[in-house]
This record gives sequence, C-alpha cells and structure tokens, in this order.
Amino acid sequence: MLPGEALSDKTQDDRARALYGEVRCVVCQNESIADSSADIAADMRRDIRAHITEGKSDREIRDILRARYGDYVLFRPRFALSTALLWGLPLGVLIGGGAIFVLMNRRKGPEPETDALSPEEQARLDALLNRDQ
Repeated sequence: MLPGEALSDKTQDDRARALYGEVRCVVCQNESIADSSADIAADMRRDIRAHITEGKSDREIRDILRARYGDYVLFRPRFALSTALLWGLPLGVLIGGGAIFVLMNRRKGPEPETDALSPEEQARLDALLNRDQ
C-alpha cells in the first residue's frame, strides 16, 4: 500500500487494511490487493476506501466487490449454490474413496479351497515333471 492510500481515521484505515487482506487481486490471483502492486489492485483499494468513507459496512463492500468481480475475488467466498461443488468436492472425494475401498475389500471372499491331488493324479504330475528333465 502506498503512503497516500491511508485513511485519516485510524478505525476506518484499520477496516480498509483488513478488507485488503481478504480480497484477491484479479491480475495476480494468489496475492491479496494489500500485497499487489498491480494497477487494478490500487483501484480496488481506492474503491474500498471510498466505500468505507461513504459509511458502507464490510459486508456491503464484499457484496459490491463480489458483484463486480465474481465470487473468486474473495479469499473466503460465501457458501452458495454456485460454490457448493467447490466446498463439497473434497468431502465427496474422501467419502467416495472410502466407499470404494470398503467395497473392494468386501468383494474379496475367502480363497477357494483347493482339493488335494489323488495318488493317481500326483503320480501323473510327477511323471510329467520328470519327463522334461
């Protein structure tokens, strides 16, 4: 954040800085707008400061940013039908993998019993094995 970006009211400035850390830079994507030097990040910081001075709540500011840039702009997106897959996928994969593991182990029954060879079969097998030598 640049020196000219600070708000004169310490409480408002602290709110702005907290929000900067929650918002993803749409250019850098893995960096918050607090850490980004991209022009769009500076614009987003300026917008947040303007909304704070207008008296908007943090929730209203997040809603404005989400409406403008999409759910991805927040590091902690809200739970909604559109993001349910994102939130539920890890749990679904874990449960599905566990179910497959249980089913694969359940299908394996005991090893089939093999009948012992009769004396005639054993003699014939021995004869066949000795013939190659």
